[in-house]
Amino acid sequence: QVQLVESGGGLVQAGNSLRLSCAASGRTFSSYGMGWFRQAPGKERDFVAAISRTGSTTDYSDSVKGRFTISRDNAKNTVSLQMNSLKPEDTAIYYCAARTNSGLVRKAYGYDYWGQGTQVTVSS
Repeated sequence: QVQLVESGGGLVQAGNSLRLSCAASGRTFSSYGMGWFRQAPGKERDFVAAISRTGSTTDYSDSVKGRFTISRDNAKNTVSLQMNSLKPEDTAIYYCAARTNSGLVRKAYGYDYWGQGTQVTVSS
């Protein structure tokens, strides 16, 4: 089992950057595929980015590709999301998630563990 805690959210102006971090408990962090999702008020939880166990493979939603970068440090049990050129439509609660099976997955039901979320608000 793994526990996930996100940090780094906040209020920023459009065009600026934020870096989210997710700290994972446990000694088997490198065995989990990791993902970031986001949920805006009144909307479904949407896929943002995913990264493989080793970090060698990544996947992004079309809406963030080229602006966001997912990375992980297995020695520090962390996964990060660097968000550049932020837009007001990026405003949401951002969640970190972990999955025990291999492969990059864009569906929320493919993940087994979730953090509590961190709010990101982008003003115009």
